[in-house]
Amino acid sequence: MEPGVTAELAGRTALVTGGGNGLGRAIAAALSGAGARVVVAGRRKAALDETVAALPGPGRAARCDVADPESVAALAAELAGEEISVLVNNAGVAGPVKPLVEVEPAEWDEVFAVNVRGVYLVCRAFLPAMTARGSGDVVNIASVSGKRPLLRRTPYCASKMAVLGLTATLAGEAGPFGVAVNSLSPGPVEGPRMERNFRLEAERTGASYAEAERAFTSRAALGRMVTETEVAAAVLAMLRMPGLCAADIDLSAGMVAR
Repeated sequence: MEPGVTAELAGRTALVTGGGNGLGRAIAAALSGAGARVVVAGRRKAALDETVAALPGPGRAARCDVADPESVAALAAELAGEEISVLVNNAGVAGPVKPLVEVEPAEWDEVFAVNVRGVYLVCRAFLPAMTARGSGDVVNIASVSGKRPLLRRTPYCASKMAVLGLTATLAGEAGPFGVAVNSLSPGPVEGPRMERNFRLEAERTGASYAEAERAFTSRAALGRMVTETEVAAAVLAMLRMPGLCAADIDLSAGMVAR
């Protein structure tokens, strides 16, 4: 067995939604490095192709809008020849940064369409084959924001809390058929999304960017954000833990604890 490849993932096929950049790209790379064949799905084909080109092992790109039932059905038809045994529901949007009373219904609906409806639609499409085979793993990417207040981010927080509820219930439905369903709740992840949030917060409060970032990261026990690489490593760790089911794992540098 090659270095980095593990028995838990060698020869398996994993589907990662939102695989064109950020967390999705990091998770896809980690799964590929551990021996899985990886299919990355998302709305931007060019970005997906970039992910596949950078994978250490074989991969495939498939365009899909997870919020659109017809698009998800088309993805399932396209991958009918693949034995998807690992499903990572990573696709998500950050949504608006503003008080609830200023959030437009269309903004609210977009967040829930991608972050919650997308998880439901993709699970609905790919779980039946897993349960029929009697094995499989589903990891839903939630967030610590679903478990603690995050002011001016109500749609996002509510959507991630919904993912936690979906995960717990789905685990009870799929577990008896040999399919483990869990969620991973990252804290703030270093990257463009958080840079955007810090910039908006600095503009709102009149603070500097550094002050806005420091005010946020000081809430974590480790005093920092987590990285995309750390989140990807956590997904691998969860897949290597037989018996883990209906669990939610915090990876927040201690933000929930504080």
